[in-house]
Amino acid sequence: MSYSLPNFCKMLFLTAMLTCIFLQAHAQEITIRGNVTEEGTPLPGVNVILKGTSNGTVTDANGAYTLSVPSNGTLSFSYIGYVTEDVAINGRTIIDISLAPDIKSLNEVVVVGYGTQRKIETTGAIASVKAAEITQTPVVNVAQGLQARAAGVQITQNSAAPGGNISVRIRGTNSINGTSEPLYVIDGIQISNGGGVNEVSPLSSINPNDIESVEVLKDASATAIYGARGANGVILITTKRGKAGASRVTYEGYYGIQQASKQLDVLNATQYAQLENEIYANNPPYTNPASLGEGTNWQDLIMRDASIQNHQLSVTGGSDKTQLALSANYFNQDGIIINSNFKRYSIRLNLDHQINNRIKIGTSIVGSYNGSDRIPTGSESIDGPAVTGSIVGAALGAPPVLVPYREDGSIFPFGEQAGGTYRELANPLGLAAILNKTTYKRTLANIYSDFSLLEGLTYRASFNIDIENRLFDSYSPRSILSQVDLASGGGSAEKTNSNYLNLLHESILTYSKTFAAVHSLKFTGLFATQANQFNRNTIQASKFPNDVTGNEAVQLAIDRTISSDRSKDRLDSYMGRINYGFRDKYFLDLTARYDGASKFGKNHKYGFFPAVSAAWRVIEEGFMQNITLISDLKLRASYGITGNAGAIGPYQSLATVASSSGYSLNHIYANGLSPNRIPNPDLRWEKSIQTDIGLDISLLKNRLSFIVDVYNKKTNDLLFVKSLPLSSGYGTITGNFAEIQNRGIELSADARILDGAFKWSVNGNFTVNRNKLLALEGGLQEFVVNNYTVLQVGQPIGIFKTYVNNGIYQTDEPILPGSGSRTGGAKVADLNGDGQITADDQTITGNANPDFIFGLSTNMAYKNFDLNAFFSGVQGNEIYNLARYTFENPLGQRNMFAGAANRWSPTNPTNDFVSGFQGGRLPISDRFMEDGSYIRLKNITLGYTLPKIKFVYNARIYVSANNLFTITNYTGFDPEVNTFGNTNTRIGVDNGVYPLAKSYIGGVQLTF
Repeated sequence: MSYSLPNFCKMLFLTAMLTCIFLQAHAQEITIRGNVTEEGTPLPGVNVILKGTSNGTVTDANGAYTLSVPSNGTLSFSYIGYVTEDVAINGRTIIDISLAPDIKSLNEVVVVGYGTQRKIETTGAIASVKAAEITQTPVVNVAQGLQARAAGVQITQNSAAPGGNISVRIRGTNSINGTSEPLYVIDGIQISNGGGVNEVSPLSSINPNDIESVEVLKDASATAIYGARGANGVILITTKRGKAGASRVTYEGYYGIQQASKQLDVLNATQYAQLENEIYANNPPYTNPASLGEGTNWQDLIMRDASIQNHQLSVTGGSDKTQLALSANYFNQDGIIINSNFKRYSIRLNLDHQINNRIKIGTSIVGSYNGSDRIPTGSESIDGPAVTGSIVGAALGAPPVLVPYREDGSIFPFGEQAGGTYRELANPLGLAAILNKTTYKRTLANIYSDFSLLEGLTYRASFNIDIENRLFDSYSPRSILSQVDLASGGGSAEKTNSNYLNLLHESILTYSKTFAAVHSLKFTGLFATQANQFNRNTIQASKFPNDVTGNEAVQLAIDRTISSDRSKDRLDSYMGRINYGFRDKYFLDLTARYDGASKFGKNHKYGFFPAVSAAWRVIEEGFMQNITLISDLKLRASYGITGNAGAIGPYQSLATVASSSGYSLNHIYANGLSPNRIPNPDLRWEKSIQTDIGLDISLLKNRLSFIVDVYNKKTNDLLFVKSLPLSSGYGTITGNFAEIQNRGIELSADARILDGAFKWSVNGNFTVNRNKLLALEGGLQEFVVNNYTVLQVGQPIGIFKTYVNNGIYQTDEPILPGSGSRTGGAKVADLNGDGQITADDQTITGNANPDFIFGLSTNMAYKNFDLNAFFSGVQGNEIYNLARYTFENPLGQRNMFAGAANRWSPTNPTNDFVSGFQGGRLPISDRFMEDGSYIRLKNITLGYTLPKIKFVYNARIYVSANNLFTITNYTGFDPEVNTFGNTNTRIGVDNGVYPLAKSYIGGVQLTF
């Protein structure tokens, strides 16, 4: 290769120029020294970085720094809680700078209900959760995203089924027969959550990706503005709204795979056949158990790897006059149990328009269409046949010696196998084939108008509507029944249409004024009226000729029953609130609400709910100015009364009648009406009286922040069903007969450990709540809820009372009268020493309430990478494992847990598993009580934000693992369980609910 002279000269000239530039750059690099202060006070740990590079340092304990940089660069000074400053070097070697506090952090606004407040002005106990935290895990509804995110809030996933129901308790259980669920307010629209373990959560119709922020109102000062509905706490949800500026289009989506976290070990076919031969020793059913091997794994057949996906497209933007936020969402989750699924389509429009400088109007509208294919799990019965009637129980109890399918691939009913021996058991695949679908459409709409009447005086008129239409479809096909069962007629169906309508109008008058630059005053007045209507129509049918039409032609069935019901109620409210502040140092809030409800007795239609709270920002005092360790310090205190209107349904204070059947008139059966409730004109509100003392403190220039609350809440006039003498003609009456107390401590902590090129923050919360039943009706000390749960004065709600397990009766050991046991059978302790087993030998053996709950998250970021992990935990609670009771009971024709292979025999005198015994029944003892404590890695996410791309404002990709592992000693599927759903008295029970899934997902977030 050769070069021409002109080209050689060009290369020589270019080389010379680059050399000069290089030497000049190095010649201009200088060393800069300086100090960073705040009004003369040195600031240690300030990041000093040459802008546009990673070259930087931090200030020392005296606020001093030294850094070598080019003389023509720019230094960037940044520190948490302070405004970042960029300073041009311009050849200087000494640069001193004073950073100013970030006033935005002082003016941070939180939603408090019927308005907003600066965070420093809040006097109540309010926890804020960011939208990014809620959607960090792939949740179906907002309450799932709140789990372990806020102190004082205990959230239990009753069932891990797609769209499954949840229980939320803010500061403990507050009712016995009523609800303890909080009130949810979504853009001013009030909704409630409730229902059984197999029901879909009403919150699942709300798209979590639409949420901007969530505030949890916990103490009486914060919740008294909602009066009769505030006793259980309030969760305020604000959705994303448009902002003036450039329009943005955002797509967010993820796709993932879910897997079962575990399976429970049961006997294989050989072990099962050996057990059956022992139970039926007089006529052993299996001649060669060893030849049967492992047999059918029914859990493998009902469980699967399942997909989960979510897609959302949103548009936001607007002008100074009009702002818009529009989003559309599609969510689809298959369950890890076959034929279970939850699907949601939703669309939301938030629109705000400033007509002129005095009038503003707007709306929030969301419509959703939801479908849930449900798999009933978690029977509430203690009887084995009922437990194995749910798909999880059926899979655990199904004999492994049987097969799932016929040769033609159709489901093989158990009644046609083994000579009909197992006719009473259901093939789990047949249960999965039962249609069990709920489809519901929901519309939430809010329309408002804001009027600026005078300077500082505004009026808002708000009209809200919540419409929900549900259709429940059920069909149990003939094809899953044996020929013997079909002989008496097969196929059963149900169709239920339910319609809910909630109308709410609120008129809000607000006056805000600052006097003499030091006094701030705000008054809020409210009138609200709310009406609820509900109606339901149900048709049930059985004995169909075939499965062709399913439940779409119920008129073909031989037997049909029809029922319908309707109810309505109304709530009228008046509220006044005064907020006063002095020099951003002292704050006082006064609230009073007056509610009237149609549901209560005529002597107590209205209730009065006042509250008072105060706060003192100690940091503003002169004696705090030289204490540089403390950045902020505020003391809070509150006292107030709130009510629980949700504790009672309509008409319970009235004398009512119900339909009766079976009357014989001239040998003809007829239906009629009969009284079924005695009136109670004194039926009234459940009231919670709560005191709260709080401390908010920030240290090290806001690097560390702590919030501590101590509370005492007593709820009286609790609704309780009182027994009546038979001579009254009624069995019970509902009245205000009981009292409960909840006391506790809450701690939240935020730590911003690193804030340079590598960022690291840690957030945590810790809650202790102690619940106690103070009184029942008429001095009653104990009320039996079921075979293992009681209400007992002086004890928490949710205690277990059982016999104490004492091993197994060994050979030649005398069997105590009343035990109903045998040699090789279960033995319980004779606690009172009277030589026999009676109900007096039962004692308190467990408590479903945890000692404490906690949550911990850690967030790291370096350049374009981010890594987040989130842990949740519950410690010190007991679970009554009814599934163990069922599947450790060797009564025959039902499989057992694997431990039964080591059961008692004359040659194996164990004290663990009893011997087989036809028709036997185990005693309800503490053998089935287990520690429900756990620590769970809820989520770990690794994300990467792509460098700037043309036409793309922001782009991020991520991978995430959820429910990756759980540390627990609990032997069931999952320690986070509650078979009885949202009940107050029957908590901490596991009777085989839908198992938890772990998931692995990948997602993308794009903004244009």
